[in-house]
Amino acid sequence: MYIERCTYHCLPGRLPALLKRFETATLRLFEKHGFRPVGFFVTEFGPSRPELMYMLKWDSLDQRMAAWTAFRNDPEWHEARIASESDGMLVDMMSNEIMIPTAFSPLK
Repeated sequence: MYIERCTYHCLPGRLPALLKRFETATLRLFEKHGFRPVGFFVTEFGPSRPELMYMLKWDSLDQRMAAWTAFRNDPEWHEARIASESDGMLVDMMSNEIMIPTAFSPLK
């Protein structure tokens, strides 16, 4: 099992628009392409506000690559992204990590 942690560092004032895009388009496309979300979070306190962080569960890296490729090539994604950024970009920087659970992790 692999857990992918994705963090989107939003431009000032743009977090609400990013959350709306996730709620109205991204989550549906994630489901369509076989993504398995573990959780979605916004930063309440910390040096990197505002940001959205979410985790995805994958059985293999091949599954991850195939799902992300299909998602990025989906015309619905392109339409949703363009529509959500009609007032300007939402994200300043994005980062992700692929993690594997330790032997003592409750999530395996």
